[in-house]
Amino acid sequence: MGEDQMDFQAIYSGHYPKIVRYLARTVGEAEAEDVAQEVFVKVHAALDSFRGESKLSTWIYRIATNAAMDHLRSRAAKHGRNFELVHEGEDGEAALRDDKPAPDEFLIRKDMNQCIQGIVENLPENYRAVLVLSDLEGLTNAEIGEVLGISLETVKIRLHRGRVRLKKELETQCRFYHDDRNELACDRKVILKL
Repeated sequence: MGEDQMDFQAIYSGHYPKIVRYLARTVGEAEAEDVAQEVFVKVHAALDSFRGESKLSTWIYRIATNAAMDHLRSRAAKHGRNFELVHEGEDGEAALRDDKPAPDEFLIRKDMNQCIQGIVENLPENYRAVLVLSDLEGLTNAEIGEVLGISLETVKIRLHRGRVRLKKELETQCRFYHDDRNELACDRKVILKL
């Protein structure tokens, strides 16, 4: 195994879990692993051409974003639909304590996350992308600009507008309440269309 291969192994080990999580939010959990494999094949092939003009992680997120968009365009074309970038959140919430949540508590959290995921999925793609990269992946505004190929000012505008839109959609579509344990939970509001 050469030095290049060992460097790739370290890159793969260090970045693969984050990229799979990111892709699960963009292409869906069922396809995230496959797209992640494509991403790291591209990373391996292009590693020699990486010039270090940006952080390695930013470069990898850019490759992942492009792969996700290509994948979604392909999927949309197969189904005869217009392209729309979909972001899904995580199914579960990381517990900060050692004990596992009770089964009913886990279901409440999962339902709440799925409720919010559905709303995030329906946001316009330009808002979803910056929200996921910022709020869920923890990238800086400058890194988001590099990943998406947009200016820092555009990132700030989209983040602000995306958060405003998300808040409005959550208020419109969800009913938040505190459960028996005084933990935040939500249910989708039933909207009747006549």
